[in-house]
Amino acid sequence: MGLEETDAQFGSERVLALIKRRGPQRATDVALALGITAEAARQQIVRLAGRELLAPRAQQHGRGRPAQAWDLTDAGHARFPDRHAEVTVRLIDAVRTAFGEAALDGLIAQRETETQRAYAAALRGATSLAARVGRLAAARTREGYMAEFERAPDGFVLIENHCPICAAAAACQGFCRSELDVFRAVLGDDVTVERTDHILAGARRCAYLIAPRKKAKPHAVDRRPRVGRTQDRR
Repeated sequence: MGLEETDAQFGSERVLALIKRRGPQRATDVALALGITAEAARQQIVRLAGRELLAPRAQQHGRGRPAQAWDLTDAGHARFPDRHAEVTVRLIDAVRTAFGEAALDGLIAQRETETQRAYAAALRGATSLAARVGRLAAARTREGYMAEFERAPDGFVLIENHCPICAAAAACQGFCRSELDVFRAVLGDDVTVERTDHILAGARRCAYLIAPRKKAKPHAVDRRPRVGRTQDRR
């Protein structure tokens, strides 16, 4: 592979990763995000569309004709692989058939314990909520989730642009429940964690709203003197 071809391949991977993270993009959006010319962005998009990794999608921006954006095809999404998908699904089916649902739940619980221990170690020493969410995002990225986080009015949003265990999660949604439980455990009792987007529900990504837990207001004590005659109890 020559230098020019290598550069083109690297550019293509950057475009795919950008659209994976941000969703459908126009050529001008790609150029601005990657710091390249509009013509270079169009060349990359044409190359990827020719390989059936991208497909056009109309986007409406205000009045007038819809703009043409580009989104990943199924083949494009497949460039971000599900880890050992086929083997994993077969193993899940085999465990369920041979030992029942309870055994599968036990395996998920064991994975949950190990994952929680690893994340707790990664978050150790992080005192602020921003630091904790940042370290969790970094840990998830190392595992292939393409995770990032951003501020929200009530806290932070943890975003996972890819699910490397999607096939396993589709075969057994206990994996998704378990991951949510792990996030809640390692981020602490002083925060709430709610899933707001879910790939298995048809969303482009998984996202979690992480916010400080609201403290309950103390009940006011009525210290006003009681008015009225006290009746004798007989």
